[in-house]
Amino acid sequence: MPFKTPVPILLTRICRAVLACAGACCLGGIMATSASADVATRAVYLEAQDGTRLAIADLLIEDGAYDLSLRDAPFSDHFLSMRPFKCLAGAEKHWCYVPYPYENARNISTEFTDLEYDLLFLWKGAGEYGINMWNGVYYKLEAEGDRLVGVMHEMDMDILSAPPEDGDLRPVRAADLEPAEPDSHWLPRLVIE
Repeated sequence: MPFKTPVPILLTRICRAVLACAGACCLGGIMATSASADVATRAVYLEAQDGTRLAIADLLIEDGAYDLSLRDAPFSDHFLSMRPFKCLAGAEKHWCYVPYPYENARNISTEFTDLEYDLLFLWKGAGEYGINMWNGVYYKLEAEGDRLVGVMHEMDMDILSAPPEDGDLRPVRAADLEPAEPDSHWLPRLVIE
C-alpha cells in the first residue's frame, strides 16, 4: 500500500501547506522593511469615496505580532449613549472607534482577523446624540501587493455585547457581516501601507 494516510486527508494537508506558503509570501511583502525583515511600521488610513485619506493609526509588526496605536490628531472625544468614544467627524456622518473588548492574540502571521477586530467602528449621523449598535463597521482585510486593503462591511455590534466563551477568539462569523454599499458611506475603505 503506497499511502498510509488516506488520499483525501493527504490532499487536504497539501492544500493547507500551499495556502500557508502563499499567505506567508503575501505577508512577507507587507511586513518587510529595509531595516529588518522581522520588524515593520505601517500607517493605517481610512479612505473616503473621493480618495481623501485620514491617517488614523500606526501599526508596528514584529515577527507576526502587532501593536496598533491610534493617532490623536484626527479624533475628537465624544460622550455618546453614556460612554466615551473617539470619533472622526464628517459633514454628514461620524466614525467612532470601538476598541475590541475581549481576548485577541494580535497576530497576523497567517491571517488578518485579529487586526480586523482591532479596527472596529460605529457610524452615526453628524446631528445625532447617541449611537446605534447596529451601525457597526467591519473592514475585511486582504493583501494587495505590499499593503493591506479593507473593504467595509456592516454588522450589528450587539453580537459583541456579551463575552464569547473562553477560548473563542472569533465570535464574529461571516454571516454577521454584510458588504456595505460604498456610495452610501463616508469612509468605505481602510488602507495599511
